[in-house]
Amino acid sequence: MVVGVLRLTLHIPECFSLKDKRRVVKQLIERTRNRFDVAIAETDLLDEHGQAEIGVCVVGNDRRVLNSVLDHAVGYIDSLGTALITGQELELLNM
Repeated sequence: MVVGVLRLTLHIPECFSLKDKRRVVKQLIERTRNRFDVAIAETDLLDEHGQAEIGVCVVGNDRRVLNSVLDHAVGYIDSLGTALITGQELELLNM
């Protein structure tokens, strides 16, 4: 079993309140979850205006496939244009 874990740090430029931030992050999470069938959640920077940390996880048996899914998820999040990716950590764990 292989577990792919991705941590993204995001900057949300058009965010002036926590309400604005939560709306953008919620939409980003829902779209990514529906498109790639991954586990995804806001994991840190919960009370920071304009910043968010997103955790994405996927489980399978082929490292290449999991790496590809997570890479495509990053590209998709970047293409939405609602947040800028300022940090990215990807790890594949053999269990």
